[in-house]
Amino acid sequence: MDTDRFADAPPLELPSHRAIENLVARYYELLDAGDFAGLADLVADAGVTLDSGPPLDGRDAVERLVHDTLMLYDDGTPRTRHVLSNLVVDVDESAGTAEARSYVTVFQALPDFPLQAVASGRCQDRFERRDAGWRFTERRLSTDFLGDVSHHLRAGGTGSGKG
Repeated sequence: MDTDRFADAPPLELPSHRAIENLVARYYELLDAGDFAGLADLVADAGVTLDSGPPLDGRDAVERLVHDTLMLYDDGTPRTRHVLSNLVVDVDESAGTAEARSYVTVFQALPDFPLQAVASGRCQDRFERRDAGWRFTERRLSTDFLGDVSHHLRAGGTGSGKG
């Protein structure tokens, strides 16, 4: 296949639904990678609420909460996999807004802690289209079920267990 003819073509913009799905998935990729600064940048323009707590004010508050709540291990990660499911995205192209709702299940494994689900919950998100593309404007996370979070949450942590 001759790919040279595509070398100067502008990059294709993702359909809105796909771009929003990617944003939600990227949030969990960053969390599982222990990249709390990147995660905070991703939701910098959003009000983030965990369970029934007050909204976090700004990217620094998000980064601080995640860092103060979740345990990190020698590899720099929380040794988790956040599995996103039942994602539904509703886009209003004319208004440049969107909403999404989904479930998340948190799995964790360590050498002395066999792979298991440690938390499960729901997410409700709002987005706005800006010059640079879609951005989170609101992220509400609620915990439905908690398992053994003794290897996931720091003692005295106030987080929901799913980031």
